[in-house]
Order: sequence, then C-alpha cells, then structure tokens
Amino acid sequence: MPRIAYVNGRYVAHGDAFVHIEDRGYQFADGVYEVCEVARGFIVDVPRHLGRLNRSLTELSIDWPVTRGVLPIILREVVRRNHVTDGLVYLQVTRGVASRDFIFPAAGTKPSLVVTARKADPAAAAKRAESGIKVITVPENRWDRVDIKSVGLLPNVLAKQKAKEAGAQEAWFVDADGTVKEGGSSNAWIITRDGVLVTRPAEHGILRGITRTTLFEVAAKLGLKIEERGFSVAEAKAAREVFISSATTIAMPIVAIDGAPVANGHPGSITLSLRQAFFDVAEKSPA
Repeated sequence: MPRIAYVNGRYVAHGDAFVHIEDRGYQFADGVYEVCEVARGFIVDVPRHLGRLNRSLTELSIDWPVTRGVLPIILREVVRRNHVTDGLVYLQVTRGVASRDFIFPAAGTKPSLVVTARKADPAAAAKRAESGIKVITVPENRWDRVDIKSVGLLPNVLAKQKAKEAGAQEAWFVDADGTVKEGGSSNAWIITRDGVLVTRPAEHGILRGITRTTLFEVAAKLGLKIEERGFSVAEAKAAREVFISSATTIAMPIVAIDGAPVANGHPGSITLSLRQAFFDVAEKSPA
C-alpha cells in the first residue's frame, strides 16, 4: 500500500506528490517544521508542538497554512491513512510559491503545507536504549536563531553524517568555550554524581524541545531535581549518566562521547526510568 501525504489541501500517494520548483522551502529553506511521535495509537504532545510551530511561524512572519484547529485533524487523518500505530508524523510549512526573489512574496501568497507519516518499530528503539548510543562533538557552526525550528538544517546534516562515519549516532554542537549546546536533532542532558539532571537553558542558543519540556514533568513525577545550566564536554564525560531527548528518541542513553565511555559504558537506571515513565506523563491525542 503506498504511503499517503497531505500536500496543500489534498491527500495523495507519495509518488503523486510534487513540490513546486519555486516553493520557497526548496529554494531558500524558507520554512519551518515539526515532528510528533506516534505511540500506541496516540499522537504525543500535539498542543505543545503546535505552540512551538506558532512561535516559529511568528518569528519568520509566515502565516498559518490552515487554521490552528484544523491542523490536528489533518495530522490524525494522515496517521490513519498510513495505518501508523507507532512512528512519527512530520509537518512542514513554507512561505509558499512565488517567483524567486529574496524579498518576501506579495501579501496573500498562500503558505505551503506538507504532512507525512511513517511507521517505526518500538521494539527496535527499546533495544537501542538497552545498549545505548554514542555521540561525537563538533564545533558550533550554525546560525544564531536555532530556537526557530527551521528547515535549514545543512550544518546538522553534515554533523550527523560525521557522527555516522565515526561509528556514532548523534553529534553535539559545542561552543568555543567547550560548553555543549545540543545535538544535531536532539537536546543534551547529563546526570550528576548526586542524581541531578542538568540541561542547558532554552531561552537562547538551543531549540526548546517538546520532549525536553515533557521530561521536566516526568522528572517531577519521579522526584528528580533538574538544573537548567550549561555543562562542558569534560563534565559530560565525568557524569553519572548522559542522554539525549527528542520526539524520535524520547530519552536515549549515551554510553560514549568522542570514544570515551560514560561511567561504566552502559545505560544508566535514571535515564531508563525517565524513558519508561514518559508515555504516562505526555499528553496524548487519539490518532
């Protein structure tokens, strides 16, 4: 059965879906996106994702492509038509189609909307979490507004490719002073020797991850303390546990940084407890 996408008002098979040659997302990366987890037949944290989408659109002066109330209906329908019980649903909004010009197109140009969904294997993700993954560090080389979830991700692509070539699964961007910012597609966390969760503040310099935000509530439920502050690569290597968070990884244990093992080189119990409790805390919308 072909996968079905929503493209500018129509549900179409992937093979029949086309992006206009003058879509500004294609020519300028002039657009934003969101990725929601689909788990056990529910779409996770939809209101928070739409809230962040609204912020990204506002920061770039892009109009909503449909009303905010309609978008969750489209998400559910794409998930339903693709028979996704566990996986992800991706939505992308660009400034629309217009003759190529750096200046914004004329008022009334309709933004483009694409929504796709695909299945994932939760058993495979759980197995990955049981063994943990590795990260490498790379110098920060992205634009200053990474708080906007823009589709302009070339530095992230190059960083994650470098990680793959090094036998790792994620790359951390690091400031010149050695402070960890975030991953190529994730937020970065450490757990100190006394069990305190540490993650960088999200006011500037990183994306305010939706999974990151929900993990604050999970930590509170488990009685864990969180400190929002920067941490260095050296502190991460000396930490009790290290993990990343994102819609596609939830809380994923890190067992090595730049080839150096974290603690005993195995996933830690606190990270795994956060991962196990996540679904019960997260907001769930029927798919």
